[in-house]
Amino acid sequence: MRALIRSATAVLPLVVALVCAGCGAPAPVPPPVDAAPLPAATTRSLPTTPAPVARPVVLLDPGHNGGNAANTAAVNRPVPDGRGGTKPCNTTGTSTNAGYAEHAFTWDLAGRVRSRLEAAGVRVVLTRSDDVGVGPCVDARGAAGGRAGAALAVSLHADGAAASARGFHVAYAEPAVHGTGPASLRLATGLRDALRSAGFAPAGYIGRDGLDGRADLAGLNSSTVPTALVEAGNMRNAGDAAVLTDPAGRDRIAAAVASAVLAQLRR
Repeated sequence: MRALIRSATAVLPLVVALVCAGCGAPAPVPPPVDAAPLPAATTRSLPTTPAPVARPVVLLDPGHNGGNAANTAAVNRPVPDGRGGTKPCNTTGTSTNAGYAEHAFTWDLAGRVRSRLEAAGVRVVLTRSDDVGVGPCVDARGAAGGRAGAALAVSLHADGAAASARGFHVAYAEPAVHGTGPASLRLATGLRDALRSAGFAPAGYIGRDGLDGRADLAGLNSSTVPTALVEAGNMRNAGDAAVLTDPAGRDRIAAAVASAVLAQLRR
């Protein structure tokens, strides 16, 4: 019996050795899943909303007003002329021989120009809100462009010269008062060129080649922004009056004025 036990004891280490043969070193234990390195964070540019672009501002000054004729005391009072003197606050304006008033013409024309400019993204400010009021005075009209932050201003009129005189002209301040001389001359020249390209003839009775440098117009003298005054034709001339009283004629004038203004804004 003892011999049998001794034999088993001797064999046991051999069995263990045979069973573990080739076991080698224990296999490495993989790291926990959450210990694996994380990929670098990916950043994504978020779309940004561009800052709104401010619309350019243009001042339109429809000359005179429908209530001026009935309020002569108000329109005759003196106001600064922009050169150290005074001028009457305003005037009644002229009319065609058939009675179509300048104030009505300029109000209608301003609306047509305004529609075209607004359609092109321009903000338009008018010096008057209707055609039944009084004024405003010429010095206030001239200062209105600066108060509105306008890039430029255009005053709209029609002349009342002798019946034989015909054609349009564009006035500008000469010499300039507020340092806007070169820009005002460019604006006046652009308006002249646009009207001529639209088929309108420059006046032969005033100024030179459709341009007229003036020192006596308070609205031009008082302006701190580039400004020009369009005399679209002579209301006392039968040929000009036919165009000025015709809605299609006013449309042609408005299209020319608006195109000149837009060209100046793109400079």
